Amino acid sequence: MKLTSFMRNSGGPILVFIVSQKAILFYTPRWLWKSWEGGKIHALIMDLDIGICSEAEKKQKKKLLLDYLWENLRYHNWWAYRYYVCELLALINVIGQMFLMNRFFDGEFMTFGLDVIDYMETDQEDRMDPMIYIFPRMTKCTFFKYGSSGEVEKHDAICILPLNVVNEKIYIFLWFWFILLTLLTLLTLIYRVVIIFSPRMRVYLFRMRFRLVRRDAIEIIVRRSKMGDWFLLYLLGENIDTVIFRDVVQDLANRLGHNQHHRVPGLKGEIQDA
Repeated sequence: MKLTSFMRNSGGPILVFIVSQKAILFYTPRWLWKSWEGGKIHALIMDLDIGICSEAEKKQKKKLLLDYLWENLRYHNWWAYRYYVCELLALINVIGQMFLMNRFFDGEFMTFGLDVIDYMETDQEDRMDPMIYIFPRMTKCTFFKYGSSGEVEKHDAICILPLNVVNEKIYIFLWFWFILLTLLTLLTLIYRVVIIFSPRMRVYLFRMRFRLVRRDAIEIIVRRSKMGDWFLLYLLGENIDTVIFRDVVQDLANRLGHNQHHRVPGLKGEIQDA
């Protein structure tokens, strides 16, 4: 018996196994990033996301953060690229999941959602429900029992499969969910590529996200640093008190402005390449 037929007719345990397997595969890129990230953002925040602390403590933590950014400037590219690799893995995972499910359902899954939409728009007299075709609600069952003479008797009957009513709804939801995830993840990767190859876009995005930071400070940092530094600062800005973050960025820009030879080999043009 094919695995697909077994799943259609047995339902529960196989469905739980498949959904669990999907959950593990979807969680893998996140787990991988957590391992690579190593708690860097949490360590650098130092409770500056709260913003409620004494001025002396705040000043000391800002100095520690600024010193780290200064001493490690231009050394965060690989760290950022690993994050982008995890996003690429997420796209590969969702596309791979669709192909696996298509193979599992004998080539019926890729067009499952489109078939359901077409079914809803077709006249009632001419349409055939694709959900019932993949997940039949009735099937032939064979029962064996002992007869009055002690011999095994074979009985054929029609069985109702109520669990397939649930299965069909789950998989039609998964089909649309996979399509949505594919589109969103693809757009995110295009956005990442633009960020990598367009320093000016990094300036614009930083300015749009953090209004309190002066534009000239952002331009100095983007010009004198690399894409990984920008990515780290962007994540820090989303987790640190806005006023404190503004002060840190401004102080970093001032340092870069006053130290023109701080690890900037091959500086070209008005805005430094990634």
